[in-house]
Amino acid sequence: MGGTQSNTGELTAAAPSSRQSLWKPIMLGVLLIAFMVLARVLHVGDRLGELREWILSLGALGPVAYIIIYIAAVIFAVPGSVITIMGGLLFGSLVGVLSVSVGSTIGAGLAFLIARYMARESIAGRLADNAKFQKLDRLTEEHGTIIVAITRLVPLFPFNLLNYGFGLTRVPFRTYLLWSWICMLPGTVLYVVGTDAVASTLSEGRIPFGLIAVLVVMLGLITVLVAQARKKLKSGEETISDG
Repeated sequence: MGGTQSNTGELTAAAPSSRQSLWKPIMLGVLLIAFMVLARVLHVGDRLGELREWILSLGALGPVAYIIIYIAAVIFAVPGSVITIMGGLLFGSLVGVLSVSVGSTIGAGLAFLIARYMARESIAGRLADNAKFQKLDRLTEEHGTIIVAITRLVPLFPFNLLNYGFGLTRVPFRTYLLWSWICMLPGTVLYVVGTDAVASTLSEGRIPFGLIAVLVVMLGLITVLVAQARKKLKSGEETISDG
């Protein structure tokens, strides 16, 4: 009887802990869905034109306001491609690239931290016996640089999904942030400089050969980096399989 009471007591004590572990990932999912629905209800895309005029009216403070808006958009899972293109239209190539890079990197870092501290522990505990999750978790811990690099260079997964997804793995935050910034930069340059080049062609009636040269270099660099990242990723997977 004593043993039965002890076991019952342990189960009763464990139940609140199990329930508590559920609310964090559930809340995270609800928040993400709510943010996406809210963005559609408020017609965020339709309001970007008004937002552009407001940012331009701020003068020198425009880039600061733009960065803050970009960070919020990343956290709220608003598609970043339109906002990135707006950076090229608003500020041109140099300031546009700097503004987008700072905003996207800080936003990605904050989304990572939200996922890690709201959901990582509970999800990892529930998937402790899942071989595929454990392999992915180990792969990101031991080869975090390559995993982050290739997923940032190759758009295999949505940008906003990756930001939260990496927070659920064991990849170190510094590794994630540094390589996210480095490997998002070529794509940022392509978007912003490409937008600036098109805008210059349409407004001035001339072809900006300098900007086009930058785009060609970036495309070549991305091709080489992706090829190298895939090789190292394959090597890392084979190493884990052998282990």
